[in-house]
This record gives sequence, C-alpha cells and structure tokens, in this order.
Amino acid sequence: MKALIGCLLAAVVGFLALAASAAPFAVGDSLPPITAQDQHGLAFNATNGFQFLLVATEMDCAKAANKALAGQGAGFLEQHHAAYLLDIHTMPGIARFFAFPKMRKYPQRIILVDSAEALAAFPRQPGRVTVVGVTPAHRVVSINYWDPDKEPVAGCFP
Repeated sequence: MKALIGCLLAAVVGFLALAASAAPFAVGDSLPPITAQDQHGLAFNATNGFQFLLVATEMDCAKAANKALAGQGAGFLEQHHAAYLLDIHTMPGIARFFAFPKMRKYPQRIILVDSAEALAAFPRQPGRVTVVGVTPAHRVVSINYWDPDKEPVAGCFP
C-alpha cells in the first residue's frame, strides 16, 4: 500500500512539474537553455551573445521564413545578432532525407532543434515566427511575432 501511495505521489509531482514547465515564458524570465546543431552539423548554444532568437515551429511558416531570410543574403542574421531556430522534432525521417540537403544551400544559419522540450516554453502564434529579444544575461526583454508571408524580416529587429 505504501508503495502504491509513493508511486501516486511521484506521478502527481511529476505531472505538476510537467504542467509548470509547459507554460510559456514571459518578459523578464530567463531564456531556457538550448543546444542544437545547424544545418551543417555545427554546434549551437543559445548563450553565445545573441540579442534575438527567431523560432519557427510550423512547417509552412518555416518555409516562408527560410525564403525571406535567404533573400536577405549571408550574414544578415549575424549583423542583427540573431539566430534562427527551426523546430524539427516532428519531421519524419523521409522528410529529413530530402529537407536537410536543401537546407544546406540556404545562406543563413538554421539551427535545427530536434527536441520538443527545448522549445516547449517558447510562446507561439499560428502562422508566425516567434521573435524573442534577450539580454546578455539571457533574460527575455521582448516577445514579438513575425509573419514571413506578409511582413519584411527587417521589421523583426528594433
């Protein structure tokens, strides 16, 4: 009986922790740690002096963002102290087989985040890229949303 109560208590605590971590962060919060690789296999850590993170979590929106960012040319994101993160954790293996070689041709660096937990706390809006402004101390100072089909990418950065 004690073992059953212990298991139930552990399950409730785990559920509450999961529910708390699922809430999106807000201005003033610390940026959650993110480590991933870009489309060329190079390591990325979100603590490397970025002022903005652009986060795409939907395929159609990501395709439009890739096109818009590619139109700005190589170095655009770096000039704006920004990184572009693409959520790929739900991308099937066969899609990766075709998508990854195409991504390597883009001039911008695309950070491929392959973990649902890594981006779970990022707020999102359907059809938009989340643009998070951060301080050098990794605090969130702004949260905006960019529609790459309708808005110029330069408008993401104040």
